[in-house]
Amino acid sequence: MTTAYLGTIIHTKSFGEFESFQNGFIVVDSSGKITGVGNDYQEWISRNPNTDLTEVTLSDYQFLMPGFVDCHIHAPQYAQIGLGLDMPLLDWLNTYTFPLEAKFSDQKHAQQVYKNVVSATLRSGTTLASYFATNNLESTLILAREAVRQGQRALIGKVCSNCNSPDYYVEDTEQSVCATITFVEEMKKIGSPLVLPTITPRFALSCSKELLKELGDIAKRFDLHIQSHISENLAEIEVVKDIFKTSYARAYDNAGLLTDKTVMAHGVHLEDDEVELLKARGTSVAHCPASNTMLSSGLCDVQRLINAGVTVGLGTDVSGGNSVSIQDALLRSLDVSKHLDFFKKQNIRGSGKAKTPDHTYVHLKYKQALYLATLGGAKALSLDHLTGNFIVGKEFDALLIDVSVVEKPVRLLNVDELLEKFIYTGSDRNILQVFVAGKQVKKD
Repeated sequence: MTTAYLGTIIHTKSFGEFESFQNGFIVVDSSGKITGVGNDYQEWISRNPNTDLTEVTLSDYQFLMPGFVDCHIHAPQYAQIGLGLDMPLLDWLNTYTFPLEAKFSDQKHAQQVYKNVVSATLRSGTTLASYFATNNLESTLILAREAVRQGQRALIGKVCSNCNSPDYYVEDTEQSVCATITFVEEMKKIGSPLVLPTITPRFALSCSKELLKELGDIAKRFDLHIQSHISENLAEIEVVKDIFKTSYARAYDNAGLLTDKTVMAHGVHLEDDEVELLKARGTSVAHCPASNTMLSSGLCDVQRLINAGVTVGLGTDVSGGNSVSIQDALLRSLDVSKHLDFFKKQNIRGSGKAKTPDHTYVHLKYKQALYLATLGGAKALSLDHLTGNFIVGKEFDALLIDVSVVEKPVRLLNVDELLEKFIYTGSDRNILQVFVAGKQVKKD
């Protein structure tokens, strides 16, 4: 059955191009693909006269938008969300995260946590997530099967680490490589077009040069996505430089891990030559404003990255970040950009003038942040040919938003105001329905 949604439609076509249809339509066929979108529904009907249609009419307070894309989330860490966030990164890993992730050898425990995190992200409107799992192969496959069962589009990574990790949570090189190959083969057997494997070295600090190179070779052999961390924390960067005798980005590049299917989380402290290297390789950055702040890592200037030609999406980075909601990450990205604007332009009492003022800096606007949360994220994960906006031929990954759920606005809102209302005051309660590839996976 083909469905036509009639009402306000919102999406982005690029970082600087926002498109909306106040009295618009979007048509989705029985396979979940978009076959029509625009303002003139009657004209589309005249060109497709024999289509068996079901019409769904949105209210004045509702709109359709693309689903959120979470470019960086640690699925097992959902079990500790909100804990230990007054610690710096390396202390937090050793005190909370490594002991927690080691527990995922217990498959019953893994099943419960992974069921909950997929449900929570879908409830918050995440139609596509790039998940880190753990070192444990069997429980990582549980995460993949859970994403398939609940209908979420996802990249799933079996984490790899063979050094600089606790004795109770570390692999040797051969174990890591063999388990990764087995994981890729098992993902093929699962056979879902929505859920794919991604090669996942935890970060350069926890992998030897040999392991990084082996993982780069596997990614190339099977043409796989890749995810990891880069330049999150100043102390971490110095350790990586000391071990690899090169920059953080170059350590990955020497192993063949910077490709046009790679997304690197954070990128807070990238040097100019590293930014250029990421651009040259087509490697993207997942901006994680919540965890960058929570773990005292720093403020990532995404405008700098975007202006340099690097693709940027958003990540919740649970549980370094304290929310599974990309809407929350969107808001925090706006906050960080405005804070950078203050630092670059103002004489802040108690802090003084900026050492290198930049009065030409322009902070993010909410429509640009919407792009980062949707199409930008899909591009960062190299899946924008399938999802991220409402282009004919793409799959219908979408959210039905209602801004009147908690409290009805006192007047009718125009398209921009509907979006602003949701971005700045909304929550998962305003997300009535979630669709992935045309299938409804959350109901009001």
